[in-house]
Amino acid sequence: MTIFEILLQPLQYAFMQRGMLAAVLVGIVCAVVGVFVVLRGMAFFGDALAHAILPGVAVGYLLGGGARGPLFWWGLLTGVFAALGIGTISRSARIKEDTAIGIIFAGMFALGIALISSVRSYTADLAHFLFGDVLGVRTPDLLLTAAFGAAILLIIFLLYKEFVVLSFDPVLAATLRLPARLLDYLLMVLIAIAIVVSLQTVGVALMVAMLVTPAAAASLLTRRLPVMMALAALIASLSGITGLYLSYYLNIASGAAIVLTCTAFFGIVWIITGLGRKSLQ
Repeated sequence: MTIFEILLQPLQYAFMQRGMLAAVLVGIVCAVVGVFVVLRGMAFFGDALAHAILPGVAVGYLLGGGARGPLFWWGLLTGVFAALGIGTISRSARIKEDTAIGIIFAGMFALGIALISSVRSYTADLAHFLFGDVLGVRTPDLLLTAAFGAAILLIIFLLYKEFVVLSFDPVLAATLRLPARLLDYLLMVLIAIAIVVSLQTVGVALMVAMLVTPAAAASLLTRRLPVMMALAALIASLSGITGLYLSYYLNIASGAAIVLTCTAFFGIVWIITGLGRKSLQ
């Protein structure tokens, strides 16, 4: 087979076309949001939120009889609730944020496991949401992902300066009388929404990689925030497309293939930038 045939053969299937489009959309949204996650050291928060939506997914499955729509909306509701809960506990109970994250993470994830274990007949279906099922993406799922993804990017664009000031100089944010607490809550909610819209692509277990790894790789290449976002989006999109090709030809799980490809990109960037620094010394 020629390279041209290798590239075109998977695209003859509609599910591969939808899967690649979903991977690109999710990659862009997660990369842009992920830049703030990396800059503010919120990787644990992202991982906790990804696992905290599990009870919402389980409840949505039970109430919706397996339909994808209720799973998304219940997962979204649970994710936003968990994000706001972490923020509220860490600010009102004199508890550090990482402790609040651990409390919500453990409690919500345990609730999700309890719900799943109580009805064994649907554990196989929910496995798609634990490990991703990008090849099962339907047209309505794509439209939902595009709509919420566009809303996230629009909010970040409109409040870009405020988020940057809050991330780099909280003292200046207070001096400028920015609504710091409100912006913090909003960023948490945006991360929660990004996780939920990405759920079907890489799943709960691997979600944090899409938030952190592309942004971390981009941060090694540049210190300019807009360039960092663009590079992170490019790395995430290429990881999604390459991972799906690997999944198709090697017959491995699509979500795992995407994350492994993303990790490989980070490794390459880390090695190249490390060698570049040594040559300058």
